[in-house]
Amino acid sequence: MESVFNLAKEKMEKSINSLKYEYNSIRAGRANAAVLDRISVDYYGSPTPINQMAAISVPEPRILAIQPWDMSALSLIEKAILASDLGINPSNDGRIIRLVFPALTEERRKQLAKDVSKYAEECKVAIRQIRRDCIEKIKAMKKNSEITEDDQKYGEEKLQKITDEFVKKIDEIADAKTKEIMEI
Repeated sequence: MESVFNLAKEKMEKSINSLKYEYNSIRAGRANAAVLDRISVDYYGSPTPINQMAAISVPEPRILAIQPWDMSALSLIEKAILASDLGINPSNDGRIIRLVFPALTEERRKQLAKDVSKYAEECKVAIRQIRRDCIEKIKAMKKNSEITEDDQKYGEEKLQKITDEFVKKIDEIADAKTKEIMEI
């Protein structure tokens, strides 16, 4: 039965990591290189992440500088950023692409906070689904007489405790991200 608990923890941890990855792509009025993680450039016929073709730096809190190692890729990177859902127009000086992140309006902050809540809720649903699947495995073990009824009850209670821990983690992560977004 320990294998069921370990499997549940492993899958729930992956859900939390996925949530953190989603949150990294939400910009909070500050330059953050993680917003470029989802953008790929068609470089010599294969989709290549920007961070594998350029040096990305943050010279000022609201500016992201992208300096390609291959200058012929400069316009390709610029086109990929324009085609993305980032919503920022890149400025290209022939050597470096600069992304200037505008200050967030109150309305935009509230929308981003709603997105944070939505992602957190989706992650909680995934965690509960993992719990449900693991409870089914425990019930199957009981049905096959691998464990007793007391073991089944214990297993279900332990799974609920594990689930509660992860839901609490999700709430903490979401609260921290919402706080980050709402600070001016």
